[in-house]
Amino acid sequence: MEIKTREVVISNIAIESLEKIYEYGIETFAYNAATIFIDELYNRIYKLSEEYFVHSECNFLPTKTHIYRNIIHGNYLIIYRITPKRIEVLNALHGSRKPTTIKASKKIKI
Repeated sequence: MEIKTREVVISNIAIESLEKIYEYGIETFAYNAATIFIDELYNRIYKLSEEYFVHSECNFLPTKTHIYRNIIHGNYLIIYRITPKRIEVLNALHGSRKPTTIKASKKIKI
């Protein structure tokens, strides 16, 4: 079975979250480590165009169709939604966030 390639679209909230993750990484781990980490994260996000079914369903956003999934990268969750035409990256959150904060990702519009 051939998997369709889909466009990956990143929400403004996810972009802001990724920028904050990068800034935190620079402050905490230095520029080089933060740059490597964020580059790896973006690479995984853009691979979603073909590998959107590789990652498991997000436990905080269960649906019958399993459209909400997450990438686990270090301590972070990248929440995304599979639609018929594209992959929508909704948010990037630290895994220690409250479940209600993670569940709020479902309401993000792109």
